Amino acid sequence: MSSHSDLLRQPGPPIGFATIVTFVIALMFIVSMFAIGFTPGQMAEVPAGVARVLSFFWPVDMAYGWDRVLPAIVESIQIAWIGTIIAALLSLPLALFGARTLFPRVARVVKLISATARAFPEILLAIYFVPIVGLGPFAGALAIGISSVGMLTKLGAEVVDSLDFGTVEAVEAAGGSRILALRWAVLPQVLPEIIAHWLFRFELNIRASAVLGVVGAGGVGGVLLNVVLAIDMISGEIRRRIIRS
Repeated sequence: MSSHSDLLRQPGPPIGFATIVTFVIALMFIVSMFAIGFTPGQMAEVPAGVARVLSFFWPVDMAYGWDRVLPAIVESIQIAWIGTIIAALLSLPLALFGARTLFPRVARVVKLISATARAFPEILLAIYFVPIVGLGPFAGALAIGISSVGMLTKLGAEVVDSLDFGTVEAVEAAGGSRILALRWAVLPQVLPEIIAHWLFRFELNIRASAVLGVVGAGGVGGVLLNVVLAIDMISGEIRRRIIRS
């Protein structure tokens, strides 16, 4: 009996850090719901509201679609594509110089530039570019391009840092310069994955171009949904083929 009572008096296991974090997150979630005025009744009304909004799209006005929607979709894709090309051209050299294993001193400056570019959303940059280049899709393409540089530079630098630098050392040991090592040892290894990041960013840029019309920088809005889904599937297949090759 004494041994059994001693076991009952022993303290339980201490509360772990993960348990504390879980309780804190749950508490913050509950407080946030009260702060925004969320109620279960509002959530129950969401399906009916979605069905009501979708009913506005039926019957389809094909004449309006061909005359107004289709050109707007094409323009939005063009904005996203030009912006992605701008970001790709700028981010590739920045990604190489942003790799700590290649250029440790320059990498700090490049990472600062990358972080600064990521801090500005596309719509804010579009507000700045509209007075500079005027209303229209060109301002949207510039905004998307500059905003995408930060993310693509960061991802590209991480790809370069994860490489096996045995080939780089071999080129330099044979008398090649660092530039030659980049051309013949680094780029062939990193380009497939970097191109996959470009394609993924293109998908994100299509979504971003949909809202730039609010500030007069092009974009079409919700009608891009089907186009985004189609491009998502096509781009995903291209990325898989590039990475496997």
